[in-house]
Amino acid sequence: MENSAVVEGILAHNQAFVERGEYERYVTDKYPDKKLAIVSCMDTRLTELLAAALGLKNGDAKIIKVAGAEVAHPFGSVMRSLLIAVCELGVEDIMVVAHTNCGAQHMSGTEMVANMQRLGVTDERIGFVRHCGIDFDRWLAGFGDTEEAVRRSVDMVRNHPVMPPHVRVSGYIMDSHTGELMPVGC
Repeated sequence: MENSAVVEGILAHNQAFVERGEYERYVTDKYPDKKLAIVSCMDTRLTELLAAALGLKNGDAKIIKVAGAEVAHPFGSVMRSLLIAVCELGVEDIMVVAHTNCGAQHMSGTEMVANMQRLGVTDERIGFVRHCGIDFDRWLAGFGDTEEAVRRSVDMVRNHPVMPPHVRVSGYIMDSHTGELMPVGC
């Protein structure tokens, strides 16, 4: 499979970036300077807004981007990443930062399956996934209430059986337009 024009453009930019030494201003090590990890949404509006609104620079924090800023499973990749950040990289504070007008908020498993089919995923493959015990409505559903979703994620991290007890976990909703953080009582 060949690359799209978008990927080709990115690769060309990357080559020039390296050749010009532009990476030098971003050099840091693997340990977050602020001993901070952030779970945030993958929403494109937050790509630069999140770091700018929080005053973060490269090297300050571990940022884990996932749809809806949800820590959806106690033994999933987000929780694994947080445990690595704490136990291997010295993180002491974890912020769960959701945002207003999130696209993941009102997702529907049924609509997602319909989109998969429209994009060429066969009924046979969808049936196979269901046969393996996956409930698309649970797995791909949105969360409805953003504050409650943040509370659930904070609770899962804070009360995880192998999360060290010294770690501080807090939850917020960011305004997708202004970057203002609103604390969520957890």
